[in-house]
Amino acid sequence: MTTNSTFTRIGLFIRKDDPVMENAVEQVNAFLMAQKLSIVCNEPLSFLPTLPVIPIHEFPQHCELTIAIGGDGTLLSASRALAGTNMPIVGINVGRLGFLADVTLNNLSQQLGAILSGQYRDDNRFLLQATIKGANNPTSIAMNDVVIHAHQNLHMIEFETHINGKFLNSQRADGLVVATPTGSTAYSMSAGGPILDVDLDAVVLASVCPHTLSNRPLVVAASSKIDITLSENNSTTGMVTCDGRPGHLLQPGNTVTIERHQSQIRLLHLEDHDHYSILRAKLEWGRKLTC
Repeated sequence: MTTNSTFTRIGLFIRKDDPVMENAVEQVNAFLMAQKLSIVCNEPLSFLPTLPVIPIHEFPQHCELTIAIGGDGTLLSASRALAGTNMPIVGINVGRLGFLADVTLNNLSQQLGAILSGQYRDDNRFLLQATIKGANNPTSIAMNDVVIHAHQNLHMIEFETHINGKFLNSQRADGLVVATPTGSTAYSMSAGGPILDVDLDAVVLASVCPHTLSNRPLVVAASSKIDITLSENNSTTGMVTCDGRPGHLLQPGNTVTIERHQSQIRLLHLEDHDHYSILRAKLEWGRKLTC
């Protein structure tokens, strides 16, 4: 049975030709083929050798919808690659429950069919950008978080933070996480930061193992310009890491500026998508009490 699809040209995004993903990709491809849709993939697949392959940065010229198959990490990779294109993205969750990828293989026909037929809700998420002043490195973007930390060792680092040109503090810690609402349930939460509602226009600054008893996470407006300077007193270099990817070296005295990126990411969810339900399940919060 075919669906009257709102989207006719689909791009499949996977992180690599992983044998563990083979069954999931075959299921998604078979379903889309049954809908008589045009399909491309960002990677050559040994088990689907006839599937056309194009790089993801060309998806906007060839596709109307990107389907990221894997989990939240895969969806983050697709989102960064498609930043600024307004390409809608759907996440197919393979394995553990995800915060972002909420379509499951067990309910693929019903859930993905509903989205393809136009039964979805838009969810726009903002990004962060990190720029090292005076460096030749290009600006890096993050959907979850930007982390300042020591490079290749477990030493604490000393750094100063300014917000909108105003001095905030100087501290010694293992690092600092600057997270979006999307990333507030990731490294920031592990560092003791608050969980932000995904609709908030705010970012959270959470120190990692600060060497003080008075340190607390701080929530500021997403429009803020955050400057973090690695103190010249440091005997080690630092690192700027975006969404956990290999980052850029930060020398003592260098400043990294973190601010909201001009682009947003457009995610598509099922109409009955409930972020709080996902939080309860993912974080194993208590069930609603009954009499």
